[in-house]
Amino acid sequence: MPAHPFYGEPVVKDYASAGVDIEVEGEAVQAVLSRLKKTGKRPSGKTGEVLSSTGHFCSLIRLNDRQAMAIATDGVGSKIKVAEEMGRFDTIGIDLVAMNVNDIICSGARPLTMVDYIAFEKVDPRVAGEIGKGLAKGAELAGISVSGGETATLPDMIKGVDLAGTAVGLVDVDKIITGAKIAPGDVVVGLESSGIHSNGLTLGRKVLLKHYSIDERVFGEKTVGEELLTPTRIYVKEVMETLEKVDVHGLANITGGGLGNLARITGYGFEITHLPEPP
Repeated sequence: MPAHPFYGEPVVKDYASAGVDIEVEGEAVQAVLSRLKKTGKRPSGKTGEVLSSTGHFCSLIRLNDRQAMAIATDGVGSKIKVAEEMGRFDTIGIDLVAMNVNDIICSGARPLTMVDYIAFEKVDPRVAGEIGKGLAKGAELAGISVSGGETATLPDMIKGVDLAGTAVGLVDVDKIITGAKIAPGDVVVGLESSGIHSNGLTLGRKVLLKHYSIDERVFGEKTVGEELLTPTRIYVKEVMETLEKVDVHGLANITGGGLGNLARITGYGFEITHLPEPP
């Protein structure tokens, strides 16, 4: 085995030691959800009926007898810290689009549009323009519009920049994918990512930056920072084309939480027999 700085040294092994306690986050989510249950009460079959279960990647709201609206909200997580350290924000908008539309398609819905929210410690037109450039590219790749948004300057509340958004899609009610059709013997198929997806990057940053500087070249021509900033892949085209040809039983967006996200769409366990080697 070749010499490697990770071998034989204690490294960050889980989110909690990286500063993100997933169990506590789960408790916080449940604390919110327990107080929101009554808000989704609508007569069955009527406009506004909530068709999705808690914990799915997006929410599904009935529009009429035939169609439902899919809605998802997400941010880019700590990847924005890498952008700040690199002084480069021109691709982080792609990640924002990806994190939202990749959740939308898990229901079988086609994403249509999204809005963004940018919060600054101190507003910077250059940074805002670069974020907008990435949003436009992400929208092009996803086949959606960015139809609005909000910008806030909050010097007493945040340090640096925060970026989040909400996406909306449309799906026929009889084509909604929830994972309910998943059965023993189903095949789990993975799509190759472009790298570490935006959410889940806290652990990746902690591991890499413990051993390397952000501008060190350890990935061929790319620096650590450039590798970490690789935009999250947008899977809309591939998934939409697959849904036209295959009866897909469930879809999971593998971000923070990794392959454990499969548990969000089914109670069945799974066995991975051909896990690709990481680069």
